[in-house]
Amino acid sequence: MRKKSSAPFIILSCALILSLSAVAQDMKYSNRNTLPEIGVVASDAISLDKEMIIGDAVMRQMRGQSPIIADPVLDEYLQDLGNRLVVHADNAKFPFQFFWVNNDAINAFAFFGGHIGVHAGLMRRADNESELASVLAHEISHVTQRHIARRMQAQKRASPLALASLIGGVLIAIANPQAGMAAMQAGSAASAQLQIDYTRSNEQEADRIGIAMLARAGFDPKGAASFFSTMAEEYRMVSRPPARLLTHPLTETRIADARNRANDYPRRYLPINKQFELAKARIKSRYSFDADYSLEYYQAAVEQQAQRSREASLYGLTLAYMRNEENKKAQKILDELLEKDPTNLFYLDAATDIYIALGEPLKAVEMLKPHVTHNPRNQVLALNQANALISAQKYDDAIILLKDFLLVKKDYQVAYQMMSEAYQKAKRFSQMHQSKAEVYALYGAYNRAVDELQYAYNFAGDNHLQKQRIRARIKQFRDQEDRLERL
Repeated sequence: MRKKSSAPFIILSCALILSLSAVAQDMKYSNRNTLPEIGVVASDAISLDKEMIIGDAVMRQMRGQSPIIADPVLDEYLQDLGNRLVVHADNAKFPFQFFWVNNDAINAFAFFGGHIGVHAGLMRRADNESELASVLAHEISHVTQRHIARRMQAQKRASPLALASLIGGVLIAIANPQAGMAAMQAGSAASAQLQIDYTRSNEQEADRIGIAMLARAGFDPKGAASFFSTMAEEYRMVSRPPARLLTHPLTETRIADARNRANDYPRRYLPINKQFELAKARIKSRYSFDADYSLEYYQAAVEQQAQRSREASLYGLTLAYMRNEENKKAQKILDELLEKDPTNLFYLDAATDIYIALGEPLKAVEMLKPHVTHNPRNQVLALNQANALISAQKYDDAIILLKDFLLVKKDYQVAYQMMSEAYQKAKRFSQMHQSKAEVYALYGAYNRAVDELQYAYNFAGDNHLQKQRIRARIKQFRDQEDRLERL
């Protein structure tokens, strides 16, 4: 099961907010190894509470205007990987949210409030899970070290006007991303040397802390250096490096430093991670390749004799057959995969989609039932079961399942979209409009959310309790909008 935004792509990355206007130059790092004292660092520039408010607002903006991949299977994998790192991070002040961006650039980015985005293109080029984890650890370190807030503090010391421009640019970007990026760039142009010096410190610090985190979490600490080397080699001869190299410049010094730091930890020789290989195959087959090429690519991969992950190739071929509406061929492969690994979420998700495509959603319901009973709030199982129930016209059952899921994951837009569909098909129009309002609110479109609630109010009839709840939710949305304006 998958849903994705098709809106234009706009990125608000930690690196962009740090205004790296001169990062294409060959920079040498400072030899200073002492970490700055954190905790109260930059607290007078921006508080943790305000950072979370801004981060939430930017995330809502991105949902509405960026090609974020809303794919429960990939989301589950990425969040699990990120959480395995975060538990070994110091100074993690809030829950982290990891998400995918449907863009083939090699890039990842962090911004206020523990939000970390990963481009599909970065996953496609990573050779193993330690390399992917090294990028996440680096971005987590940007957040835990509060590099954005510290950048603001540095700007405040240099010029209060520059700081005002930088904060203003972030807030403008909530309403008008293009204007916001221009404002941030203009606001920091007056202190170019400060930007360069501060960026060197940020990157060195994030590398050092990230590699330590990587080792503590059980990954190969050499993952960072190997990924650096792969990127540097691939783009050595190109005139314009990818976004990742522009915002995180790779010098020979930085690569050597990563290797040296990794040598401080025991080398880990990890087996091929099946979940990583399956996630990579899903990225390629569903998002990176077009339908025809995906089929050709995975047919060739399966035919190759020597493969490091035959199951991932078979899974990629299954998805390619599904994209080309050859569902019977897909089902034949998937039945064999499920026989060997009956609880694998990647396989259960694909099997659900195949049953629905073949007009047999009740088979999907029965297949998923024992898994949902065992783990009712897992997003892959719950949302696939809800999707199958809606397809089987069991709308009330789907609604009950989705309500229960949203109690623990209240900001998952796919669930609200499915809830809206279930209410619409059940002809429960007041609830349908309330669900649509929640979707608009997740995009930061509070005016449209209020409009949907007004429609819901009109459909509520004599249900006074429901009308009271709708009025209360309208007030909450307006209060949220006012809070952002006051920032």
